[in-house]
Amino acid sequence: MNAAPADQIRLLDVQALDLRLSQLAHKRTSLPEHAEIDSLTKDLTQLRDLLVAAQTEESDTAREQTKAEQDVDQVRQRAIRDQQRLDSGAVSSPKDLESLQREIVSLAKRQGDLEDVVLEVMERREAAQERAAELTERVSSVQARTDDATTRRDSALAELDAEIASATKEREIVAGSVPGDLLKLYDKLRAQQGGVGAARLYQRRCEGCRLELNITEVNEVKAAAPDAVLRCENCRRILVRTSESGL
Repeated sequence: MNAAPADQIRLLDVQALDLRLSQLAHKRTSLPEHAEIDSLTKDLTQLRDLLVAAQTEESDTAREQTKAEQDVDQVRQRAIRDQQRLDSGAVSSPKDLESLQREIVSLAKRQGDLEDVVLEVMERREAAQERAAELTERVSSVQARTDDATTRRDSALAELDAEIASATKEREIVAGSVPGDLLKLYDKLRAQQGGVGAARLYQRRCEGCRLELNITEVNEVKAAAPDAVLRCENCRRILVRTSESGL
């Protein structure tokens, strides 16, 4: 394949732009904000799950407290009625009086036990409320940090996207001035060689594989016509000659 030396030089410009685009794409996917947001999002999910659990516990204990207080009230009302019957003298039978008195004592004990239950439930509810309040603050804090990281990421992405758009446009212009067959070969090699399809020959060294040409290869390059498209014997990339090739 043959191509004018100027066209081959422009191929190096295309290569430089492709490397720049590759670097920008890598930078775009490896922004530190990506990992930061992922970590914060995981923390936020865990905290929200814990918050829901705490809120559920608070709601459950609230219902439990209401039920326990109703039980206490029912026993208290029953005890009041029994005491009123006892005080009224309406029960005259000794056996009935003894039974009524035993029931009043039993109800008092039952009321005491139920009031202990109410206190225990109230303590659990208060603990759940405090836990929910603490988690709510933590969720808000992590959410704020997530929002900040997202803003920073979006700003960085916008800048990178602008650079990518500019480099892509420039690449289109420069590549458009390179002969089609040469560009096709370059693109094929670039895909095969890790993103580098053309390399400069600098001081008798291929900048693609970083290996120096031996004397036989140097002589072959010297003997080649200026418009001959050369390939590195080591890496097979297009080898572009310049005034700094050291020939």
